[in-house]
Amino acid sequence: MPIYAYKCSACGHEQDVLQKMSDPVLTVCPECEQNTYSKQVTAAGFQLKGSGWYVTDFRNNGSSGKPAGGASEGGASSSGDAASA
Repeated sequence: MPIYAYKCSACGHEQDVLQKMSDPVLTVCPECEQNTYSKQVTAAGFQLKGSGWYVTDFRNNGSSGKPAGGASEGGASSSGDAASA
């Protein structure tokens, strides 16, 4: 069951509510009991795992790219040092 964030526009009361997707939206604030309670838009609380997702692909490319990039950068620095020596 998803967790929804609610906020009252009258008193500012905020609450996270665990409810089914088929449950009706809450409209009455539990603090001030006014009809000003509304559902908030929040960031998703899940993370995709496994191969094929951007996060894992980025990490794999970054780790495999670092030695190659480091070697070429190191080679350029060492050749520059050798030329000046």
